[in-house]
Amino acid sequence: MKIPLILTGVILLNLGGPDSLQAVRPFLYNLFSDREIIRLGPASMQKPLAWLISTLRSPKTEKMYSQIGGKSPILDITRAQAVALEEALNKKSNSPHSFKVYIGMRYWRPFTEEVVEQMSRDGIKKVIGLSLYPQYSVTTSGSSISEFRKAASRYGMEIIIVDSWHNHPLYIEALVDVIKRGLASFERESNPHILFSAHSLPQKIIDQGDPYVDQTVETIREIEKLLPITWHLSYQSKSGPVKWLEPSTEDKLEELAHAGIKNVLVVPISFVSDHIETLYEIDILYKDLAGKLGINLKRTESLNDHPKFIAALQDIVEKSLKN
Repeated sequence: MKIPLILTGVILLNLGGPDSLQAVRPFLYNLFSDREIIRLGPASMQKPLAWLISTLRSPKTEKMYSQIGGKSPILDITRAQAVALEEALNKKSNSPHSFKVYIGMRYWRPFTEEVVEQMSRDGIKKVIGLSLYPQYSVTTSGSSISEFRKAASRYGMEIIIVDSWHNHPLYIEALVDVIKRGLASFERESNPHILFSAHSLPQKIIDQGDPYVDQTVETIREIEKLLPITWHLSYQSKSGPVKWLEPSTEDKLEELAHAGIKNVLVVPISFVSDHIETLYEIDILYKDLAGKLGINLKRTESLNDHPKFIAALQDIVEKSLKN
């Protein structure tokens, strides 16, 4: 007698990004409205100030997106990850589960709340919420998971949360693979230095016990076990007047130039897909700055739908069901 398969949902939780230039301002508004990321005065002023900031910033941000195709590629890439993961999960003939993989974005469509409603309509009773941020922070994984929990509670779903996988062996192997390929793109004897560039956070968040920096360093230490490298760590994408993590990627590039370093491979360590931070900030802004400093700067490919990365997500999902 054939045992009926258990329909299990997986929702990939991610930041999201504007899917057109017209979506930039509302995307920024949603981002700055989230007090988990940055607190703009008292709670009553968060949304009015978010409206003001998004209105003032949107023209400059629209120009950035116009240089990378007029939108963020993060939705298309996350969809590709979801398709690959669903296919990998459903290939196992001995699994008691049949999987359907969804995407839930925090600050732009498809919003997590709407996706969870769709999951309920699809008959999903059990859901694995998988954060696509490898290193945990309350500002990223924490905020996305909180939104998912809130939405799932409305439908009485059984949920399993995966909030961090910064040292997963297959994830580390995927990073090692793209780093090796990046290093191979330099001429022999060029002695490239590796610069891990992570998304910055307000220093206050770390001081309050957030594990983001420690987990980022742990990821790098795991890479070191498989690949002897000379490396540095810096932080990008800060915004606002508060004190952010240091050193910034700009400052670190200047420091490396002053030390006589001529070749740098940037590894976007806290990102698993291309978006504005890789395609504009690293590939355009930092590459231009590096050129002026006399540095030959290259970037590793983002993980996107790298086979080992998809295998890591598959293993993470399967093990979460056994815990």
